[in-house]
Amino acid sequence: MMFARDERKRMKKFDTFIFDLDGTLLDTIPDLVLLTNSILTDLGFPERTPEEILSFVGSGVRRLIYLALPEGATPEEQERAMDLWNARFHDYYHHTTPFPGIPEMLDELRERRCGIGVVSNKLQAGVDLIMSIRLPDKTDVMFGESELIPRKPDPTGIEMAMRMLKTAPADTVYVGDSPGDILAARNAGVFAVAVTWGYHEKQDFAAENAEPDLFVDTPEELLELAR
Repeated sequence: MMFARDERKRMKKFDTFIFDLDGTLLDTIPDLVLLTNSILTDLGFPERTPEEILSFVGSGVRRLIYLALPEGATPEEQERAMDLWNARFHDYYHHTTPFPGIPEMLDELRERRCGIGVVSNKLQAGVDLIMSIRLPDKTDVMFGESELIPRKPDPTGIEMAMRMLKTAPADTVYVGDSPGDILAARNAGVFAVAVTWGYHEKQDFAAENAEPDLFVDTPEELLELAR
């Protein structure tokens, strides 16, 4: 649901903000398209359109790869594709940029002494790499998918980030651009915010029974929730 400005002023203020990465903090689609199609080409498969690859984003790298491969791809081809991804992802960052207003918003949260985290379905190594290049020193904790952190909507990453930030669900906002992000926030018991500048339309949330507590249209609007 959308809140009027006067309603936002009456809302509880939070001291911890945890973010999704792709589609929320960073526009990674240009590089995801290049990387995915380089793998498909090397395996002898047709390339995918940017629109197709965008539709595959949100459930982790392995799911993206499996959807990008043509129907009938063998388990061996799937694993080869993942091996190629792991070997190449560190070279595909040149076209990834923060969405407008994101660095300034993060800096203001820091000025207000809010805890800041990232919990992404990107592999941990990918989170570490791209954040160090595009948003260095902007967050306190960062988690991607790993053996210890399952993909969202599992709440483990958000819960672990809260423990490291020494905060509680009642004081925490999770910000994302997908229904899976909102379901993860619900599972973790935190305030759920969906951004409208990412990779999903508003109707996607209702379709998956994942309505957020709040939609925001600009990063600056998030500051209205900060202490």
